Amino acid sequence: MSTFFVGEGNIGSAPEFQEFPSGNDEPRRLLRLNVYFDNPVPREGSYEDRGGYWAPVELWHREAEHWSTLYQKGMRVLVEGRTVRDEWEDAEDNARVTFKIEARRVGILPHRVQNVVMRERSSEQTTAAKQVEQSAERTNNQSSSATSKPRKRKE
Repeated sequence: MSTFFVGEGNIGSAPEFQEFPSGNDEPRRLLRLNVYFDNPVPREGSYEDRGGYWAPVELWHREAEHWSTLYQKGMRVLVEGRTVRDEWEDAEDNARVTFKIEARRVGILPHRVQNVVMRERSSEQTTAAKQVEQSAERTNNQSSSATSKPRKRKE
């Protein structure tokens, strides 16, 4: 069973990247983050954390290795995904339960970010972007011509 999740928090440790072979296909890539989801409550001109908690966050994506170099300890992130009950046994064979977040997206929030440097688009990305722009332009042209001259109905 899982539940939709959206939360804002701070990364608590360096990201962990793992790669898993997948036969002849491209390997599956996992990025694990440990995030503290705080609950700041206003109190006497400042904020007090009430009910915050740590949660493991897993992000499966082909870009996980690259992203492991972008995310850093202390960084503020917005996580969207689902919570999943994770059952496991500790070293003494005691049954344990943790709720982890299977993320669809992990966005970097601008708190404490000093600057942002974007890489150049590859030729494949540039071609895809041009196709999207051309498609949007065609759609806009079609919708503007359809709305510019209303047709009269014959009675």
